[in-house]
Amino acid sequence: MRLFVALPLPEDIRRSLASLCSGLPGARWVSPESMHITLRFLGELSGREMDDVDAALAGIRAPRFNLSLAGVGHFGNGRQLRSIWAGVTREPALMHLHDKVESAVVRSGLAPERQKYQPHVTLTRPKGTPVPKLQEYLAAHSLFRSEPWEVAYFSLYSSFLASEGAIYREERRYELGRGWPIGEYDEDLDDFDEVEEGEEAGGRWAEADESRHG
Repeated sequence: MRLFVALPLPEDIRRSLASLCSGLPGARWVSPESMHITLRFLGELSGREMDDVDAALAGIRAPRFNLSLAGVGHFGNGRQLRSIWAGVTREPALMHLHDKVESAVVRSGLAPERQKYQPHVTLTRPKGTPVPKLQEYLAAHSLFRSEPWEVAYFSLYSSFLASEGAIYREERRYELGRGWPIGEYDEDLDDFDEVEEGEEAGGRWAEADESRHG
């Protein structure tokens, strides 16, 4: 089963993103129902591997937090243009959650992720889009901002390829807590290693290619 870990988006945020999905020739836009923020791509896993990942993710203790989207960008250039996305505002709690997920996945037996992480929402993976049209699109939507929303949980998704594109299904849901500080929680010691305010957990704010899970 092809799996990934992600944050779902509220309906009003998906409606806001849908307003960005036009104006590029050759673009095949992601449907609003499929939009999400990937935390970790897992790839093809067996049922046993999925159970191990599920158990590790269920042990994560992290706080709820507010998040919003801002601006648009792209991965790749010219003929190597891979995707166009909406950006995510900088939020230490999101990076903390990402690092927790990465640690849990590695503890479950999967190899560490080698790509650096930049949270985003994929809008399209265009083919043959002229560079001037791309520049016009990016300029027209550079001031895009969404309303903030509370992230209360993250999910494990499966991905299936269909003629109309990838179909995602939520397999598991993991609740985030209220009032938990941003820090590493040690269940044995019942203690937190606090992260200083403004510190980027892991410091990984660079490119990640989400194209692997469609």
